Amino acid sequence: MTRGKKIGLWTLAVVLFLLVTLVIVIITFDWNRLKPTINERASAALHRDVSIDGDLDVVWLWPSKDSGWQRWMPWPRLHAEDIHVGSPEAVTEADIVYVEALDITLSPLPLFNKTLSLPDIALNGSKATLARLEDGSNNWTFELGNGDETDGTSDSGSQESGWTVDVGHIDFDPIEVHYQDAILAADVDATIELLGDPIAFEELTGDNSSTYGTTEDQDVADYAFGWSAQGKYKDQSFDGNGRLGGLGALRTRDAPYPIQADIKAGATQVEVNGTLTDPLAPKTIDLDLRFSGQNLGDLYNVIGVTLPDTPPYSTQGHLTANLDTQQALSFRYRDFDGQIGDSDIHGDLIYQMGEPRPSLKGEVVSQQLRFADLAPLVGADSNADKSGRGETSRQPDDKLLPVEEFDTAQWKAMDADVKFTAQRIEHGDALPLEDIYTHVTLDNGEILLDPLRFGVAGGNLNTTLRLDGSQNPMQSRVDMHIRHLLLSRLFPDVELMQNSRGELNGDATLSGTGNSLADILGSSNGDLQMLVNDGLISQNLMELAGLNVGNYLVGKLFGDEQVKINCAAAQLEVTDGLARTRFFLIDTENALVKIDGTVNFANEALDLTIEPESKGARVFTLRSPLYVEGTFKEPSPGVDTGSLLARGAIGVFLGTVATPAAALLALVSPSAGETTPCNDFLSQIQTD
Repeated sequence: MTRGKKIGLWTLAVVLFLLVTLVIVIITFDWNRLKPTINERASAALHRDVSIDGDLDVVWLWPSKDSGWQRWMPWPRLHAEDIHVGSPEAVTEADIVYVEALDITLSPLPLFNKTLSLPDIALNGSKATLARLEDGSNNWTFELGNGDETDGTSDSGSQESGWTVDVGHIDFDPIEVHYQDAILAADVDATIELLGDPIAFEELTGDNSSTYGTTEDQDVADYAFGWSAQGKYKDQSFDGNGRLGGLGALRTRDAPYPIQADIKAGATQVEVNGTLTDPLAPKTIDLDLRFSGQNLGDLYNVIGVTLPDTPPYSTQGHLTANLDTQQALSFRYRDFDGQIGDSDIHGDLIYQMGEPRPSLKGEVVSQQLRFADLAPLVGADSNADKSGRGETSRQPDDKLLPVEEFDTAQWKAMDADVKFTAQRIEHGDALPLEDIYTHVTLDNGEILLDPLRFGVAGGNLNTTLRLDGSQNPMQSRVDMHIRHLLLSRLFPDVELMQNSRGELNGDATLSGTGNSLADILGSSNGDLQMLVNDGLISQNLMELAGLNVGNYLVGKLFGDEQVKINCAAAQLEVTDGLARTRFFLIDTENALVKIDGTVNFANEALDLTIEPESKGARVFTLRSPLYVEGTFKEPSPGVDTGSLLARGAIGVFLGTVATPAAALLALVSPSAGETTPCNDFLSQIQTD
């Protein structure tokens, strides 16, 4: 044997010996001796207490899938037990992560390409605690060793270093998660687990089209994880469950990641099904969204959006958002359909984040609106059970005007610019409303409805309403104009009224202070005026309108006859909630009827006197004035037996009317070239 061969054999023997020695050392090495070093370095990197308190070991596996020489490269599999990752002590003493046992398999060859390949990860007995305090500090934001912070969703660090992480299969038994958030008043326990078999996205949505951001070459991934949760959210009971996509979809850039949830918070039910693009650095949201509950106003406590109080509701639509933008973040709830009480709703709304407040814009349409469903807007359903909001508001038995206060604090949480149209109104015969249109704006706590327009009996009621909730108590003002209400359509069931060409016209301006409708009217100032020409009055008409007091008065004045009204004109002045009659006359074919007195909105008291004067065509047997006293809720009509009617000529009678009738002439609106009985009547009063 030559000298060179001997050197070569000795070299090979030494290398083999070193390799065998290395293998023996690795196999027999007590890896627990490295725990102090690993704990120390991990704690320094995360600025958290990190510890492996149980056994630490490494075993070597021979990959079965690789071929060629690569199958001779063993894979290390790390096994660690009793792992703790702590939280900042100022936030919580609980560990953010605890793992009873962790197994990680490493593929060595990809390390040469700066890829950390982890083909298999298995976790057992895992728990997590997430906590946030009122000042915003939390335990899921990590301060890295270089002083930067991360919430764990960014991979910018790996991009800057050139390294990537490739995670393959993950296996785990159910993971318990506890979430406490002082800002959201949340205390929730959740469980995350693997689904037995993946569930196809289209099985839950019924569709796998471009509606959810997919393309012909890229379908939505299957659901792989399931979750459930229960506890408290914003001091309401919380219960939910759902499904999530697998890790492959979670890591794939620009791919739609499937999410599904069914959540109940208090009386509100929320269902979500759709996709989130790039969930680790979210770019777009594309979801089917359903809401249902006892009151739309409850959503303020769930999603922070200010909406009016309503009867029970349900709505479904499509929610989209572009999260990858430098502009203010906006969410669009488009093509939604729903039901509020017995009324349908449809529309398109955009909720935009921003300063100084978020805003809601869009348009809502109801094809058929039940008028009673509007009652909660003014507190007229105060005796309704509102347990969905954790409260029951009661209307006093002796009060008619709603006393429930508007929640003006919520008005300052956002701005709004929304148009609402009700194409048809269901109300019955008492008030023949036809349609509604309003443009609602909300700006820093001030609500403006301009216009608030009702179609009524062939005419319209055009209103501008301003409620300034930025002040306490609230300041309000209403300007109302009633035009061309046809009496024939206002009382469609009165046969003799069908041939009437008469109209109802009126104006009202009122301003008041208070946080409820009762307080506003009780402090109001302004004036009201109304004009009716060519009408009809009878006991049957009063019964049809549901006016029991009117029925009594008409019976006393005219008996059971139907009496034609030539003109009815009223003008009232309101000061501090007390409405005084400056002018209130009813000119019938047989008599003039004068009404004097007050209506007190502050205490809902009535004090009215009704005096008729015969025209001679009919002799009144009534010798004493009538009165209406009592309250709005329980009016008390009767005959003032202590006073006698002073009989005299019509001119003398009109002379007792202390008012300029000229202001009412502006409400006379005859057709071109035509006069009405009110023209002559009001002109006569001015002359007299």
